[in-house]
Amino acid sequence: MKDVSVGICGLGTVGGGTFNVLTRNAKIIAGRAGCNIRIGRVASRTPREDIDMGGIPFSTDIFDVINDPDIDVVVELIGGYEAARELVLAAIKNGKHVVTANKALIAVHGNEIFEAAEKANVIVAYEAGVAGGIPVIKSVREGMAANRIDWIAGIINGTGNYILTEMRAGREFAEVLKEAQDLGYAEADPTFDVEGIDAAHKLTILASAGFGVPLQFERAYTEGISQITPYDIAHAELLGYRIKHLGIARRREDGIELRVHPTLVPRSHLIAQVDGVLNAVLVDGDAVGQTMYYGPGAGDEATASAVIADIVDVARTVSSGSSQRVPYLGFDPSALEDLGVLPMEDIQSAYYLRITAMDHPGVLAKVASILSEHGINIESIMQKESELKDGRIPVIILTHTVQERQVNRAIEELEALTDIDGQVVRIRAENFN
Repeated sequence: MKDVSVGICGLGTVGGGTFNVLTRNAKIIAGRAGCNIRIGRVASRTPREDIDMGGIPFSTDIFDVINDPDIDVVVELIGGYEAARELVLAAIKNGKHVVTANKALIAVHGNEIFEAAEKANVIVAYEAGVAGGIPVIKSVREGMAANRIDWIAGIINGTGNYILTEMRAGREFAEVLKEAQDLGYAEADPTFDVEGIDAAHKLTILASAGFGVPLQFERAYTEGISQITPYDIAHAELLGYRIKHLGIARRREDGIELRVHPTLVPRSHLIAQVDGVLNAVLVDGDAVGQTMYYGPGAGDEATASAVIADIVDVARTVSSGSSQRVPYLGFDPSALEDLGVLPMEDIQSAYYLRITAMDHPGVLAKVASILSEHGINIESIMQKESELKDGRIPVIILTHTVQERQVNRAIEELEALTDIDGQVVRIRAENFN
């Protein structure tokens, strides 16, 4: 049985998990790959004393891996943008295949990386970059190859999902975020997780693989969860909804929607039942209908599972000498469509609006009149006299589906009323029918 030599760059959480699973399950993996997958070299800025390297060459210079002529596959697990980009492009130039779990790298620099790999006739695989151990990229690129995919939506950041889950008990955002950091679910700087940037990286990749368009991360709309309150979560529940931080990509004839934001989802829908740090991705294809992929979106060995699945795919190609491979984004480069990302003003959604109104006669009539003038129909309205405080009362309105542009204009007029205190809270709602 032929040997394929793998070099691991980065020995952090995912790198350590990849090393351990490759070592522990070597016989099973070889049986599936049809070749022995051997760790030929490891490089990491910081050694791991808790991992027995078993005589495998180790260094603190990641470029030692790509400069080793015996390495067939470079596994990039260092994270970040520029150092990872430099490493991957250098590996491609040296004729090495690449496996990466770096969603930020692929979302931002993927077009450049895939073009370089195409010219060098090497593979770049990135399954672990999206939804950890859930094989959603393979499912979209290969399992749904017969389908026109119309939309993709998902919980693709476990930290945000954990926070919103815990806030259902009435806890404040800041309190739950601190707990998530203490548990290791959130970084010391949680911006990427709670403001939607991490989810936007993943959604960008999913949209490109699903729709056959170039990666366009810079045009993704991102809105975080730091302004969500227990009040809104509780009242969404009363209306029959649950608030989830979703990434949503939708294909339209004039472009694609690419957006990450808090979203009201009917409590009866499967995705509304996904709690804690788990991820779930819905994919709607014209032939198969709706499918959902669910499981751990992070973690050492869960993500390592996806990394090693990619290594096995690459090793099969290397050991067989075949040049056949799945296109990077699931479409032949010549078949990619030139569909741009639509501005948020062009999307359509239902809306949850929370308005703090002065308790004066005729205020609701003014609110209803402004909404009507902008073509916005009200599905339900909620106002509780028991919540009257200091002459102000919250008014909750759920609208029918309408264009965001109309809602923006209506909110601007509502906030200009002397009878409205502060800003209008807006949360989009989706039914996924």
